[in-house]
Amino acid sequence: MSLRMRLGAITLDCPDPLALAAFYEQVTGLEPHPKSNAEFAGLNREDGLLVGFQRVDDYRRPTWPGSDVPQQLHICFNVTDDLTEVETQLLGLGAAKAEYQPHDEDRARVFLDPAGHPFCVTRH
Repeated sequence: MSLRMRLGAITLDCPDPLALAAFYEQVTGLEPHPKSNAEFAGLNREDGLLVGFQRVDDYRRPTWPGSDVPQQLHICFNVTDDLTEVETQLLGLGAAKAEYQPHDEDRARVFLDPAGHPFCVTRH
């Protein structure tokens, strides 16, 4: 069985979600999410992809390409397969299961890629 994951959302940390969403709305032409607010704003793509922007207290700008303040983002993938099967495949590919799991594991699980970036796999 081949692993099939569909990108569902990308979320970026920032100090002002509405301002950053407005910038990306202009750049991309994506539609604003109707529930956007000062804590979390989003943009919708026709195929269902959400680009989100979440407020972070004391946010520090990334020093890219340096690593003093690395870039941060969160990626979510939607799957239709059994999450246990997906987990087994991801672990075999070099991912690690995050120690902290904030969701019901029948619905979503958090993993770390080989470089340590977190991503969610959500059953749809």
